[in-house]
Amino acid sequence: MPELNGSLFQPQLLEGEYSPHFFAYYYKQWNHYTMPYHQHNSTEIMYVISGSCAVDVRSGSGSEERFILKRSELIMLDANVPHRLIVEEDNACRMLNVEFGFADYAGVAPSLSRLAKEEESLAELLRNPFTSLVLADPEEVLHVLKALVLELDQHGKDGGSMVRLLFAELLLRISRLHRERLLASQQPSQLYVRRAIEFLHQNYDHSIQVKEIAAAVNVHTGYLHRIFKKQTGRTLTDYLNMLRMEKAKMLLAQSEIPVADIADYVGISSRQYFHLLFKKYASMTPVEYRNSIERYSWSDITRFSDER
Repeated sequence: MPELNGSLFQPQLLEGEYSPHFFAYYYKQWNHYTMPYHQHNSTEIMYVISGSCAVDVRSGSGSEERFILKRSELIMLDANVPHRLIVEEDNACRMLNVEFGFADYAGVAPSLSRLAKEEESLAELLRNPFTSLVLADPEEVLHVLKALVLELDQHGKDGGSMVRLLFAELLLRISRLHRERLLASQQPSQLYVRRAIEFLHQNYDHSIQVKEIAAAVNVHTGYLHRIFKKQTGRTLTDYLNMLRMEKAKMLLAQSEIPVADIADYVGISSRQYFHLLFKKYASMTPVEYRNSIERYSWSDITRFSDER
């Protein structure tokens, strides 16, 4: 089997069983600094926590490309790609860097090939080589990077199962951001609808106005109405009501929360309106729904286990 290097784009990573191997991981505050061109046999992630900087990348043909990175942006560089960091005078840039390659599979976390089989966005990322990739992060990647580096600091670069699990999450989040960027460049309306749906799932538990959703997605209210209905077959209000009723069903089925309090848990201030809305979607009242299903408590689960 060919020896692995530090690149993400090796065919054997999608065919065999490999785990990450970390070479460097550190925070660094850069002030008015120009780094010489250099390269290393590892994949590198440079994440801008605050400030701004430039990263120059040199291709195999010798041409150069400059990327300006701002807060909450990252650049991923493939192995053996010449690059340098530049922080202009009177400027500062705080970064978090991680450099990694791959080694024989170890631990309980899924290997890269298994992850790619389950997550198409990761498979797409690994099958389409690049020298550098710049992504804007809604701080999903940052949280994982911080947890990963803390775990590496505390347990060493071979770090155990938690390190490998965090690395798996890191690659999945980066691959999804990459796919989202491609989608935005090709079909921006799909991205707006996806973000609207994410906003609804994160905020259904309190009063939401359509203008708030449009502001979160950064599009005009009327335009969001049109594209949402076209792509989902539902209006924003109908989707929100459906989401709230599905959450209500789950709470009625799997919790001991009093029926009278469920309305508040799903963001509906009027219990009477909640009752009418639930009956419309479920064809029965909340009380009838709770009484109609078989619910299990922890004591039931323990009893069933003992009976086995």
